[in-house]
Amino acid sequence: MNATILPIRTPAETALAERFATERARLPGAAAVRAAAFARFEKTGLPSRRVESWHYTDLRSLMRELAPAAGEAAVPAALPEFEGLGHRLVLVNGRAGAGPLPAGVTVEPLATALAAGRVALGAAMGAAEDTIVDLNTALAREGLAIRIARGAEAALHLAFVTVAETAVSVASRIVVEVEPGAALTLVETHTGPDGLACQQNIVVELALGAGARVEHVRVNESGDAALALSTLAATLAAGSALASLNVSTGGAVSRHQVFVTYAGEGATLSLRGATMIKGRQHCDNTLVVDHAVPHGESRELFRTVIDDEAQGVFQGKIIVRPDAQKTDGQMASNALLLGDEAGMANKPELEIFADDVVCAHGATCGALDENQLFYLMARGLPKPEAEALLVEAFVAEALDQVRHEGIRAALTAKIGAFMRGRAR
Repeated sequence: MNATILPIRTPAETALAERFATERARLPGAAAVRAAAFARFEKTGLPSRRVESWHYTDLRSLMRELAPAAGEAAVPAALPEFEGLGHRLVLVNGRAGAGPLPAGVTVEPLATALAAGRVALGAAMGAAEDTIVDLNTALAREGLAIRIARGAEAALHLAFVTVAETAVSVASRIVVEVEPGAALTLVETHTGPDGLACQQNIVVELALGAGARVEHVRVNESGDAALALSTLAATLAAGSALASLNVSTGGAVSRHQVFVTYAGEGATLSLRGATMIKGRQHCDNTLVVDHAVPHGESRELFRTVIDDEAQGVFQGKIIVRPDAQKTDGQMASNALLLGDEAGMANKPELEIFADDVVCAHGATCGALDENQLFYLMARGLPKPEAEALLVEAFVAEALDQVRHEGIRAALTAKIGAFMRGRAR
């Protein structure tokens, strides 16, 4: 007698299945890819603590209900600004409006590019698989396809804004191709209303051509009740360079995951994170760096500041394939606990299958140095100001590689705003 075991679906998983069944015929392009992605999701469901890469962020428990899909909304008057970064594209509830573009940049709606077969969903994921990316692949209707022409230099600001009066869900996809020799500064900002349990699932794919250079900065200032899920997937061709920084202060629960695949020799990668959370926030930074070819270099540095009862997570994995000789990979996660109930889970990993490599990882977790605090206070600084100075110095190392002065100044100001809020 053969028994059929059917998994018990949560209300959110049932609603996701119903949404895909209703919308699949109207979703633009990539029908087979979407169906395969949703089939993988149906087999596993939302990730729980039983999934190793999601052990510290039990999404199945955190996302019991699915919020309705976000509708169209007007662009709000107030949007994040970065001095000297002039070209901004605003995506309200995942939908992008027209805006001025620098020379050498082509932008079209994702639906148009998919229908014409000019982009492929998931091409930048390499060998990695992830349930949340599969959900985005299956359901994302809105988004952009961006191409930076060979040899061009450009700077773009993608402003993701959730506008709603009740909780909504947004699934958006950005596919960026940076052709050989091109250079791109790409800034993402994510904002939304406080007090609403909005749900975001945003995926950005980057394909770097030979010799291309990308500086990427993501700022999460989602509403204080939001569930903010985001993914950066990138492939690096020979001689290319990617520097990515994730700054996170918003959301009740947030997870930013990065998947990078080396597709050509001599590529370099710098991944950095600056997280500042308080109250009962939960913030997860997870990354997988796949050195699949020789002569790759990667550097990962994540700084996390945690106050009150907030919980931080860092999971970092460097994979060195058998043929990836002469790989140089260094990874570090450092956490600063400002509250007695604050918590941090650090899980750095190395999987090395080659023998001629230089790889290392490390993690630390601790409180402010009492000697340094005493030194500053002995010279007349009130305790809140002394603490703010030490925290700013701790986080600043994650920001110091940002070359754009206007972006760096804006990010530094956010550290000061976090500490001023703490003092109040």
